[in-house]
Amino acid sequence: MHIVSLIARPEALDAALVSALRNALGGGDITWLSNGEAAEFPVEIAPADLDALRASIADQADLNLLPATGRRKKMLLADMDSTMIQQECIDELADEAGVGARVKDITARAMNGELDFEGALIERVSLLRDLPDSVIDRVLATRITLMPGAPLLLSTMKASGAYAALVSGGFTAFTSKIADLVGFDETRANTLIASGGRLTGEVAHPILGREAKVQALEEITAQLGISEADVIAVGDGANDLGMLTRAGMGVALHAKPSVQAQCGLRVNHGDLTALLYLQGYSKAEFA
Repeated sequence: MHIVSLIARPEALDAALVSALRNALGGGDITWLSNGEAAEFPVEIAPADLDALRASIADQADLNLLPATGRRKKMLLADMDSTMIQQECIDELADEAGVGARVKDITARAMNGELDFEGALIERVSLLRDLPDSVIDRVLATRITLMPGAPLLLSTMKASGAYAALVSGGFTAFTSKIADLVGFDETRANTLIASGGRLTGEVAHPILGREAKVQALEEITAQLGISEADVIAVGDGANDLGMLTRAGMGVALHAKPSVQAQCGLRVNHGDLTALLYLQGYSKAEFA
């Protein structure tokens, strides 16, 4: 048995569309997790061409296929940049350093898997050399905003006993603030090196990239005594694919095309509360 999940922007999910899909797929009773936003129904046989079905309604809703059992996860493993927050921190720092356009281009190519992540990070950080380290606090205060739904995702999962880890290829100066703000239990990230009140243009080694995120998945689940199947992971970039494909639920959130192509669960219309709907939480259950 499988669950067909449909998620749209608030008040944008058409009941007629949901009913038509249910009928076409021979599904069971429709459950509305949030009126006009999230609905699901069971099917005994998985759709033959999921990608074509998704594409046919892509402008209206996100369609995902899930197992009917084991949906509520015991751990959240999340990327930070463009996932838990709406920005890429290094791009915002680069704007302050006057090299924003150059760095944004490198970031976009690295997140789409066109460049080696470690090499791209070293190159981008080198362009921040001599930037006052006080800029970090200013960027945090004036440029960084949470992704919609982030507090609800964390509070609801933690109210159900889940553990939350923020694992980022970004920087500890940012992850520590975001973790405190929304309630992550632990963080892992890279460290910008500063000396004399200015960034040196260097990042501490070893650099946390794709394999380090997989390592975090392995280590934290072992420490908690749970399996990787008990984890929901979320990210948007190529360096997230390792953890996204290993976790029980790996969700590509507003992700780069190359990432979506390799990830079974995709969210393009919803915000981070979509991760709750994918786990079968109704809006009435949000903490």
